[in-house]
Parts: sequence; C-alpha cells; structure tokens
Amino acid sequence: MNKIEIPLSKTKLLFGIAGSILFVVLGFYLFTTMAYQQSRFNPTLVKVVGLASNLFFGATGIYGIKKLFDKSVGLTIDDNGIIDNTNASSIGLIKWADITEIRTEQVMSTKFLLIFTNDPNGILEKVSGMKRKLMAGNMKMYGTPLSITSTTLKYNIDDLEKILKDRLNEQRERMPNR
Repeated sequence: MNKIEIPLSKTKLLFGIAGSILFVVLGFYLFTTMAYQQSRFNPTLVKVVGLASNLFFGATGIYGIKKLFDKSVGLTIDDNGIIDNTNASSIGLIKWADITEIRTEQVMSTKFLLIFTNDPNGILEKVSGMKRKLMAGNMKMYGTPLSITSTTLKYNIDDLEKILKDRLNEQRERMPNR
C-alpha cells in the first residue's frame, strides 16, 4: 500500500485566522462599547457575550496561527492506519485494526469525517485537558471522539472519505480475522 500525505491548507487556515480576528474585534467592541450604548439587552449579558467571543475566537485564532506554521503533514494514510494532524483534538495514529466505521457528517456547510473505533472510551482515557473535553463533546454528539475536519486540509472531503473507506476495506481483506 502506498503512503498518501495530505498537506494542511494554508489558505483555509488564513481565512480561519482572519475570521477569528474579526470576531475578537467584535467581541472587544461588545465588551467595551456596545454594552453601554444599547438598551435592548442587559449590559452584563452583552459584556459576557463579548468576553466569550474573545476567549473562544482568540483561542481558535492562536490555534490557527500555530497550525499555519506547522510543518507536519495534515493527514497521512499508510499501512498502519491514519495519522491525523488536522485539528485540536487530533490524536495521531488511528490503527486500521481499531477502526469499525468511517462516516461523513455535516454541520451547516462544514463537512467532517467521523472515525468510529472498537474502544472509544479507551481513546478518551489516553488524553486529558482541553483535548479530552473536545473529544468528549464529539463522543456525546456523534458516538465517537475522533473526527477529521476538512477545514484545514488541502483535499476534497468526499474524495478523502472514499480513499479511507477503500483502504479500510483493503486492510480488512488482508487481515480477515480482526
């Protein structure tokens, strides 16, 4: 089986960073100015929304900047499995033997792949901190902690799903007793 390496999309990352900056500026405006210039909503609520916007989009912007300078490949597909480096909850190698299903989901216009494994709770036990919270959220919403996002890859998500499913089937044919 030949190795496939899919790079991170620097263009998509730049757009994400620009969007994060825009929402940080908007959050700052809500927190410092809009909270007092409007009378429709409680000023404390407006300040909380502004602060939450700054915290969330500040974190996503910082992550985007970090990824922009990341020299690692976004996704590697080889004989061992899938090496994921696409998002903040990526865990690295996902072995073919552990994968039970690959499925696409979509939230608004963003598509992502869900990777189902035979021991999702075991995966959660290996991580901690914010990564664990992100993965636990995925687990609660989708039944798996593992997802591969299309927003950072320089590749079509539908084509990627086909490649991954084909490779998974090839691995199952090679090792039918798993």
